[in-house]
Amino acid sequence: MDFSQEPVPQEGQPEIPLLPPPSGQGLEGESANLSPEQKRMMIYLGIAFFILLVFLFLSIYYLGFVATPEQVTLIRDIFIIFLALQSLLTGLVLAVLLVQVTRLINLLQNEIKPLLDSTNETVNTLRGTTAFLSSNLVEPVIKLNEYLAGFTQLLQVIGVGRKSTKK
Repeated sequence: MDFSQEPVPQEGQPEIPLLPPPSGQGLEGESANLSPEQKRMMIYLGIAFFILLVFLFLSIYYLGFVATPEQVTLIRDIFIIFLALQSLLTGLVLAVLLVQVTRLINLLQNEIKPLLDSTNETVNTLRGTTAFLSSNLVEPVIKLNEYLAGFTQLLQVIGVGRKSTKK
């Protein structure tokens, strides 16, 4: 099936709009929008990732082929301590996150909700004022204009009013 041709609508069917062609912007289009400092930072991050990867492979080679069992045990113990410190840090960050979420909830309940209630009350008052003005000011003026237009037309039909000048 050839997808390059446009579909032809049949009789009685609405025409289906086509999607626009792809812009062709992938990662190249996104990198064109980066500032020179951001591009430099991306290069530094790429180099740091590459160095970390090389360090990881060299560490695996060292632990597998060069290190003695006592050295492996020492490195294992260091990593266990590191992971324990990391879990403590993660717990601390979660506690801070919990405090921030409770502060956000408090802000929403005690400051934003009354503000929204006040805004809703103002809108309802404005709605009532608009309805009052519409029924007590606008409608009588429109009716008066209708009566005046009808009375003017009546006078023109009778011939008492002024005649319209046609050019």
